[in-house]
Amino acid sequence: MTRENGSSPVKLSLPLDYQQDLFHELRSEDELVLLARGLGLLRVVINLLHSYDAAGDNLIVIVGADDRENGWIGEALAEHAAVSRSPMARGLSQVNTDAMSVGTREKMYSQGGIFSITSRILVVDLLSKLLNPETVTGLVVLHSERIVATSIEAFIIRIYRQMNKSGFLKAFSDNPEPFTTGFAPLASMMRNLFLRKPSLWPRFHVTVAKSLEGRKKAEVIELEVPMTDGMKDIQNAVLECVEVSIGELRKADTGLELDDWTLDSALHRSFDVIIRRQLEPIWHRVSFRTRQIVNDLTVLRSILHALLTYDAVSFNKYLDTILAAHQPPPGSTRQNQSPWLFLDAANTIFETAKRRVYSGKPIEGETPISSGALPESLLRPVLEEQPKWSLLAEILEEIDRDNFLNPVPRDDSNGTILIMCSDQGTCRQLREYLQNMHVHSIEAMENADEDPKPSATFMMRRKLRDYLDWKKNFARVSASLFAENQRILDGFTDQRGNTNGFRGKGPPNKRRRIRGGAAAAGAGRPVNSSLQMAEDKESQVASLIADIQPTDSDTTQKEEVVVDALDDMENYFELYEMSDLLVVHPYDGDMDEHVLEEVRPRYVIMYEPDAAFIRRVEVYRSSHEDRNVRVYFMYYGGSVEEQRYLSAVRKEKDAFTRLIKEKGNMAVTLSLDGAAPVDPQEQFLRTVNTRIAGGGRLAATAEPPRVVVDVREFRSSLPSLLHGRSMVVIPCMLTVGDYVLTPTMCIERKSVRDLISSFKNGRLFNQAETMLQHYKHPMLLIEFDQNKSFTLDPFADNSFEKAIKSADDSKDLQSKIVLLTIAFPRLKIIWSSSPYQTAEIFAELKNKQDEPDPVKAVQIGLGQGEDPYEQQSFNTTPQDMLRAVPGVTAKNVMRLILEVGDLREVSNLGEDEMDEMVGREAGRQIYRFFNRSVLDD
Repeated sequence: MTRENGSSPVKLSLPLDYQQDLFHELRSEDELVLLARGLGLLRVVINLLHSYDAAGDNLIVIVGADDRENGWIGEALAEHAAVSRSPMARGLSQVNTDAMSVGTREKMYSQGGIFSITSRILVVDLLSKLLNPETVTGLVVLHSERIVATSIEAFIIRIYRQMNKSGFLKAFSDNPEPFTTGFAPLASMMRNLFLRKPSLWPRFHVTVAKSLEGRKKAEVIELEVPMTDGMKDIQNAVLECVEVSIGELRKADTGLELDDWTLDSALHRSFDVIIRRQLEPIWHRVSFRTRQIVNDLTVLRSILHALLTYDAVSFNKYLDTILAAHQPPPGSTRQNQSPWLFLDAANTIFETAKRRVYSGKPIEGETPISSGALPESLLRPVLEEQPKWSLLAEILEEIDRDNFLNPVPRDDSNGTILIMCSDQGTCRQLREYLQNMHVHSIEAMENADEDPKPSATFMMRRKLRDYLDWKKNFARVSASLFAENQRILDGFTDQRGNTNGFRGKGPPNKRRRIRGGAAAAGAGRPVNSSLQMAEDKESQVASLIADIQPTDSDTTQKEEVVVDALDDMENYFELYEMSDLLVVHPYDGDMDEHVLEEVRPRYVIMYEPDAAFIRRVEVYRSSHEDRNVRVYFMYYGGSVEEQRYLSAVRKEKDAFTRLIKEKGNMAVTLSLDGAAPVDPQEQFLRTVNTRIAGGGRLAATAEPPRVVVDVREFRSSLPSLLHGRSMVVIPCMLTVGDYVLTPTMCIERKSVRDLISSFKNGRLFNQAETMLQHYKHPMLLIEFDQNKSFTLDPFADNSFEKAIKSADDSKDLQSKIVLLTIAFPRLKIIWSSSPYQTAEIFAELKNKQDEPDPVKAVQIGLGQGEDPYEQQSFNTTPQDMLRAVPGVTAKNVMRLILEVGDLREVSNLGEDEMDEMVGREAGRQIYRFFNRSVLDD
């Protein structure tokens, strides 16, 4: 491709046909690009940006990129500029913190280039004309599936399109599923993006299929790994618990659409999130049991994931923590264990998990007791290994044989082996296994006729020793786990400070199954009738510990290095040849493409299935004719892992099919200038000032309504909705209030969560006092989320006794609101069910009122000679976190900010140092907050 000014050509790295076709489409017109996962979306974006960057006279803004993507885009643009030898290319400039002053940002914008700007900073700069939208060449929007009508990114696009009709606008996404939910979802998304044309590129697109299924296909070896009998039993038991829990949810009569609440959809990653989102509007009417079941679904799905990824010892340890989190401490009268724990299937889960780690040795003449409790005899370690481990060792042995028989490199690939897995925990597990799989005891080596096979015995014995040591100290944290689980279930009910639970009498004594033990009648009923795990006796555990003591070969192994100071690097470190490397790496989205290009592996072992990574290997192999790749694709046959993989592929294919169908009959939105429709009658009435009492004259003005907004409020969707109602939003650094509607009217906006924290640290009383000092009509706006219930929990609680008790509780939220109104009688409180209603309320309050003066609004509350923008040189997010700390007030927060560099330094300050900065009482509160034990109630 040649530059538009006719000078030297710009070199692009788009070797495949579909990439080139997509690039030419993007250069010719504005569109929304929906590309299937794994087909290299960021590569296309980078080449598009480079084609504009090489011209040197463009100002392009990237919206929606995260820090990781910014790093890759910046590095790739610098590399492209060096290859193309483009002297006018400027690369990527990031504006992602308030520490960059206003003057610095203005100077950067005037010089042009490519900028990645965080949304909150960008919207303020556009509204204040620090960045004039008319000077922007174009807008590139990433992750467009996140953009909804109330998002700050939609606000940015609307401002840009209102002020700039000629600049380009390109939107990208590789996640098609969100575009298929709701009524006409694609058309709604196109309207939010102010675009007309969607461009769909699924894997089954003709050009994509032709590019990836040519002669240069990767060699893929599919390996189905059978699960052990214990793993199958646990998986079937967990699925039974999931099915029963979904059935209980269906019986709850929530009045919601239940067709998608099936066992198959429960395997999808976001199933529990979807259920929570559907229940949020009626969450105050949902019974505690229903809330508990929704939480249980998350727990059960995590058990399924842990079963296939954790080793047997770690999995049993994880089940211990789950049981402790759902089990009241001894002496408690709470009777709200999760329903699935009382199923026979739950008994199977806990018993089988323990038997995978250790079991008893039957003694002659001794009859085993019922219900799976280990007999009164010695324990022996079982230490069942994951089936994939032995297969992984066989694959590595096969690769070694292949390298031995074919020692001469046949292509441009390195001899590196790349193992890909789901997360960092699995990476650590595999690294430990590969390091120790050839460590055997001396007895095993002497008795073996040939070289012993790779084994995880050394690793598992060490894990079992650590588990038994951990078990001794586990009792002291189990109560904290249960308390934390109850806070999650109660939602923000517990944020009132009321954590005493149900205050009524416990239910009558009933027979309960003891998990992992005999019937409750045989073992004796615990104090609170709760589930109790049958504990192994000390003599049994002592024999087990003696059986797994480190052997001579164990003691010769070096300890795991957690933190290395890198002393004497020359003596202990060296550079390895790439052909000797074995790289274990987690799946990391688009960054996996970077890993393949850097490592250039000849062998790729997919320890867990991932559809997007398979496509990235296809793209990598098709892009490089001189590099051969052999892929080993491992999965557990008949497992949830296999079903989840097939379900994800099917969901993506169905999503693209629906999008193609909707695109064929989608209505085109013609008004793309971003301006809101205006009623002519309303506009005329707005121009006439009818306030002629007291000798005034009839006057006309065409001035649109103005609202002065604090810059920290742009995290919420309200400024966007006010702008959508044709109001002029003026961002300022306000000392008093969040919104100034008229010269006499000031509003402090609080979400429910923010209201609770403001009451706790006393900040709200200070804010109300300053508003009363400077404004005639101060108001407190309490705004609820549009997707959640318009209620406060205590009055909607199902327990009458608890509601009566909470009414007399001084810590209760309603009580604090009443105390606030008593202390400040002139303070008016506005209740709003959503940001949409708030925008309507603001429009009513401004009706026939004078417009506010931004300069006066900024100066109100400032001391003499104080600069209103001095706080803008600091990052506002850590400031807000610091203000929420007990003891931090509006008076001492600036002293802390000026004296201390960051929050970590604040948390490490001693009590004496804190006293010198903020005073004795405030310093004591701050110090105790940061040094409180997480295990305390």
